[in-house]
Amino acid sequence: MNDTIERRVRESFASQTMMQTLGAKIIEVQPGLVRVSAPILPSAMQQQGFGHAGLTFSIGDSAAGYAALSMLPPDVDVVTSEIKINLLAPAQGDRLVATGRVVKPGRRLCVVTAEVHAENDGETKLIAILQGTIVPVSAS
Repeated sequence: MNDTIERRVRESFASQTMMQTLGAKIIEVQPGLVRVSAPILPSAMQQQGFGHAGLTFSIGDSAAGYAALSMLPPDVDVVTSEIKINLLAPAQGDRLVATGRVVKPGRRLCVVTAEVHAENDGETKLIAILQGTIVPVSAS
């Protein structure tokens, strides 16, 4: 892994105030793969006591977007054009981990996926799958 790519991804992620609000952190960066974790905080719950789908979506979107960024030139940034989520199970546990992957990189569009798992007492459960399109844009 190129240290410049990892540093770029981590610095960009650190500038996202939404991720800071959620307590999210990058836990792995590889070319075409990024893992993001976030605790299921009391401030991120829905009415039935599960982690809110917005938390699941937010870290899945970021993991997928940064996976795309890890494969693009330094003068390019990314924005999500569209992303779809299938919620498979409630977000229950201590934290969520989203693994974003690039399916098809491109100069105009990158197709990405993310899987989000809930971790609870050492066990993991797949709770969501996302698929979307990331658009490379000028970094200026």
